Amino acid sequence: MSERHTFIRGLHDVGLAAWFGGSLMGAVGLNGAARDEGGTEVATDRIASAGWAKWTPVNAAAIALHLFGSGGLLAVNAHRVATQQGVAASTAAKTVVTGAALAATAYARVLGKKVELASSGDPQDAERSAEHPVDLDKARRQLAWVQWAVPALTGCLVVLNALHGEQQRPAEQVSGVWGRAASLTRHVPPGVGFHLSH
Repeated sequence: MSERHTFIRGLHDVGLAAWFGGSLMGAVGLNGAARDEGGTEVATDRIASAGWAKWTPVNAAAIALHLFGSGGLLAVNAHRVATQQGVAASTAAKTVVTGAALAATAYARVLGKKVELASSGDPQDAERSAEHPVDLDKARRQLAWVQWAVPALTGCLVVLNALHGEQQRPAEQVSGVWGRAASLTRHVPPGVGFHLSH
């Protein structure tokens, strides 16, 4: 009843760990250090933007690993999603939360880039920022919120991943399959089925 898929699960878990841990460290450590060391809002923006820019490609790789691993786990556990009670619901919840986390991550990068261009001392960045003017105070507020939303959402994914792990225990699989079968038989109309003839 249990098969090993260590490589796929490793990609899934390592990617999620980096996504969650990196976003939380950035919101707490990087932004906090930028506020302490910046002195002015512009200097704070520059420090934070430089740190987030260096993290972006690593974060993108982590997300790619997680999504690849998620797809692999969904493929190898398709039978459980279809037959074990509760697995389809937790899988759907995980899919929705993953989508929200991806959207929050992408929006954070868009806002971060706007703040980065507006606070940069580079003449080319200043020119690009002037072509697309932005309310900097509003962008800063939105960025602060969304940078906290990412670790909150990916933290939910960690919890849902733990739930999936519990659902893979042999006792859970047996009771879940029986529960699914029982719920399906309740929906079968009376008189439908096999009858023994004498």
